[in-house]
Amino acid sequence: MWILAAAFLFTIMTTLIKLAGQGIHVAEILLTRQIVMTCIVIPTIIRSFPSSLRTKRPQLHLLRIVLASGAMIFGFTAVVHLPLADATAISFAKSFFVTIFAIPILKETVDVHRWGAVIVGFLGVIVMLNPTSDNSMNAYGLMTVAGAACAGMVMILIRQMTRTDRPVTILTYQAFGVGLLMITPTWYYWVTPTWHEIVILVAIGMVAWCPQMCNIQAFRTCEATAIASLDYTRLLYATFFGVVIFGQWPGVNTLIGAAFIIAGSLYTVHREARRNKRLVRTPEGRGYNN
Repeated sequence: MWILAAAFLFTIMTTLIKLAGQGIHVAEILLTRQIVMTCIVIPTIIRSFPSSLRTKRPQLHLLRIVLASGAMIFGFTAVVHLPLADATAISFAKSFFVTIFAIPILKETVDVHRWGAVIVGFLGVIVMLNPTSDNSMNAYGLMTVAGAACAGMVMILIRQMTRTDRPVTILTYQAFGVGLLMITPTWYYWVTPTWHEIVILVAIGMVAWCPQMCNIQAFRTCEATAIASLDYTRLLYATFFGVVIFGQWPGVNTLIGAAFIIAGSLYTVHREARRNKRLVRTPEGRGYNN
């Protein structure tokens, strides 16, 4: 139930971003989102201050901030211009980028089965990137892929940073860093929002915090291998909201490509479960020592 709630709330957030993006630039949306989220987590940051700012890897935090900003700029822009189902389906490629980046950076060994799953997943992405009559799917679809690649690299960096830094430290630098990066583009593209748009912008920040908490609770109470596949319910939610609110039906290429991506991901999860390889998020569970 926790992971289903997280998937639903993530879709609510992307739906609100698509609504706000009709009249407001993505940078302004992202800056407001970061401000609201920072206000929500500021009590945690204050309780841990100044230890919340101590880090042994400032360069990784800087790189993570840049990549996280790229992931959200690319991803949010694609959400605004693509049908929700299309943008959601392509974003699932993130898991395959994690596999690829983990090889040179984390020195992980990937067997032929996981390589097969990666290839199948990217075949699905290629199917979905097939240009439409106005080529919009191709351009913004590539933005979604770029966002997924940045998000995958962010996950790798988080794995490295958890070896030496506390979660609150990672959260603090991300909260302030991304917001600072968005100040200049927001000033350049600034549009004074209406009261209706202000409500949507604040809701985006509040909703963005909720699914993250649901995810944490889900992985605290259940093994990742048992719940990972449920994240794909986001595609069902995205299709529903896309049709009801925006009147956008997913194309045939989207449905076929999504089937490839989901099949590749589920096969990977199935293999990990059969090998009894627990997928945990704590440094101790991955054999790291602070």
